[in-house]
Amino acid sequence: MIGHRGYSAKHLQNTAEAFIGAAKHGSGGVETDVRITSDGVFVLSHNATAVFDDGTELEVATSTYETLASRPLRNEVSSEKSYICTFRRYLEICREYNMICFIEFKGKFPEEKICEAFELADEVYDLSKCILQSFEFENLIAAHEKFPKLEIMLTWGKDRGAYDRCFDYGFSIDASYWSATPKLIKDFHSRGLKVGLWTANTPWSLLRCRILRPDYIESDKYGKRGAQA
Repeated sequence: MIGHRGYSAKHLQNTAEAFIGAAKHGSGGVETDVRITSDGVFVLSHNATAVFDDGTELEVATSTYETLASRPLRNEVSSEKSYICTFRRYLEICREYNMICFIEFKGKFPEEKICEAFELADEVYDLSKCILQSFEFENLIAAHEKFPKLEIMLTWGKDRGAYDRCFDYGFSIDASYWSATPKLIKDFHSRGLKVGLWTANTPWSLLRCRILRPDYIESDKYGKRGAQA
């Protein structure tokens, strides 16, 4: 079980509190979304904008890290005061709790920033514990060329076209659970590749994922052995 953006059923997603919460809830790993600030800092945000507790918003790509970190984020999940989290802090938490890192790059990353991100991951934690994910195939190819031993997954849904290109590069797949089929699982497993499924947040979706027998299941609320929020 992988905590989707951390334990986001109980904590604000993509924050230090959510990642620590996932570890304590029994998740074997945590997924996060990485973006780059205007001054080149890797921060964690699913959306292109950060929303603050005073209702204002800032675009991550055009704002400095200092500006983004100066105010608490809007938190409608818990009473915690949470701030934007850096990629480095995420890695530190994963190291502390020995968790797998599902790292999704949002948008196209310059090659030098891909190198910088995984050099940082190797410095702070362990590349063998890291899995790169992205909808952008160019990100995956660039990372594979620079870090050939890094595990890589295409983030995929049935509206994203064919997934066969993965086999040319030896990439695994992280598929939406409603798009996954027994054939997809067989296609990857027969080649020694892995399958992750996102995002199982209901008993029915968790059951469907388990029947398909993937390697990883991502969830906002289910932790070790399917324990609920």
